[in-house]
Amino acid sequence: MARHRSGTRTIGIVALPGVQMLDVAGPLDVFAEANVQARVAAYMTRVVALQAGPLASSSGLRVLPDLTIADVRPGTFDTLLVAGAPHLAEVAVNPVLSAWLGEQAPTARRFGSVCSGALPLAESGLLEGRRVTTHWAVADTLAKLFPGIRVEVDALHVRDGPVRTAAGVTAGLDLALALVEEDLGRDIAKRVASQLVMFFKRPGGQLQFSRRGEANPAGRSALQEIQRWVSANPGEEHGLAALAARAGLSPRHFARLFRAEIGVTPAIWVETVRVEAARRLLEAGERPKQVAAASGFADVDTFRRAFQRQLGMTPAEYRRLHAGRASPPGRMAGVA
Repeated sequence: MARHRSGTRTIGIVALPGVQMLDVAGPLDVFAEANVQARVAAYMTRVVALQAGPLASSSGLRVLPDLTIADVRPGTFDTLLVAGAPHLAEVAVNPVLSAWLGEQAPTARRFGSVCSGALPLAESGLLEGRRVTTHWAVADTLAKLFPGIRVEVDALHVRDGPVRTAAGVTAGLDLALALVEEDLGRDIAKRVASQLVMFFKRPGGQLQFSRRGEANPAGRSALQEIQRWVSANPGEEHGLAALAARAGLSPRHFARLFRAEIGVTPAIWVETVRVEAARRLLEAGERPKQVAAASGFADVDTFRRAFQRQLGMTPAEYRRLHAGRASPPGRMAGVA
């Protein structure tokens, strides 16, 4: 466990080529503000890269790392985090990085990742059997590549033994604040949150920001046509019999085919589309009672239960937090 200057904790953040800048800068700012609020050097931070020299981030801003992985000795860090980078899921496994993480991370008091940084950390084998989270857009990829990991897709950050993982981008601040609370107590963590104008405990999970329900139609053409129809008309009758009739199939055959090719039952898929439609209406400022009817729910109570089950908050809470926020077109940029 790395301690210096009367208990200073050394925090290492691994930054890979094309790193999402906020995955690095966000936690660094939280730890720096914790030093200010604690009035002691509670943290010393170090950015670690694969190679020496300036490192280009996804935004084009260059970072000058403090260390390379070759400079780090076991036990250097109290906490070691791997920052995410857009398209990291498409990058080939780096065996040098995997071996280094496998050697260094267990010597830290705690280790983890921010956003898609969970992918290279998982490649080291250190997340097997652990509960983790990552950005909602790469959660399915992480779960498929590493079935021994339990991915909590809606969590903003997860603690499991020595492992600490955060969801997408700004959730790195939430994770860093939770680490400050662990180390320095609730009072200092609250003062850090106040100074940085952020929630001490952010309401809801990360799926309130996701656009999982806007995925492109999948499966054979007949099923894609059904998906387009439901998405364009969420308030219509979309029971199994109605959907099967529209596809020209028996309900039993349609249900079996839909689940085999889309991966969920028609009822679950329709509910997801309706919740997504409801989100857009709530973001536009519409009231929950009107939104329930417009998005196809039988009544307000059914709507509230479905919405809370998928997003972890009530429609009224979502409207209060997100009304006026424009829905981004297409897929979310800058997944990290």
